[in-house]
Amino acid sequence: MNITIVSVGKLKEKYLKMGIDEYAKRLGAYAKIDLVEVPDEKAPESLSEADMEIVKKKEGDRILAKISPDAYVIALAIEGKMKTSEELAAGMESLMTYGRSKVVFVIGGSLGLHNDVLKRADELLSFSKMTFPHQLMKLVLLEQVYRGFRIIKGEPYHK
Repeated sequence: MNITIVSVGKLKEKYLKMGIDEYAKRLGAYAKIDLVEVPDEKAPESLSEADMEIVKKKEGDRILAKISPDAYVIALAIEGKMKTSEELAAGMESLMTYGRSKVVFVIGGSLGLHNDVLKRADELLSFSKMTFPHQLMKLVLLEQVYRGFRIIKGEPYHK
C-alpha cells in the first residue's frame, strides 16, 4: 500500500518532527509512506469570512495538486466520522483487499479544508470534536495508521 499524507504548513517543532520520523520509519515495514507538505497561505490574525475562504481555496488548490486521480482520499475534518483504532484498521484492510493501493490522508491548515478538498475526499475522518494543531495531528495520524497495520497483522502493540 502507498500512503501519502498531504498537510498544510512546514513542520517546525523538533519534538514533533522526531515523533513523525519515528512512526514513518516504523510504517516503512508495512507500506510506502510519503509525507508531503504544501505551503500555508500567509494571512493576518483577523480575517473576514471572505478572506478565510480565499486562504482555504489557495491551500486547497495546493493540496488537490498533490492528489492523483486514482487515489482514495481520507480528509481529516472535525465533521467527519469518528472511528476506533480497530475500525480504522478494518477500513485500511478493506482498501487493500479491494485494490485501492493509493491512499491519501489530508490534513488542512489552521482554518481547515476548503469545500473543494472535502468534495474530492472519499471519506471524512474525525479524531475528536476538539481542535488540535494540524502538525500534531500528523503525528497522531501516523501513530494510528501504524497501530492499524499492527492490528491487521495481529502483531502486539495495540492494547
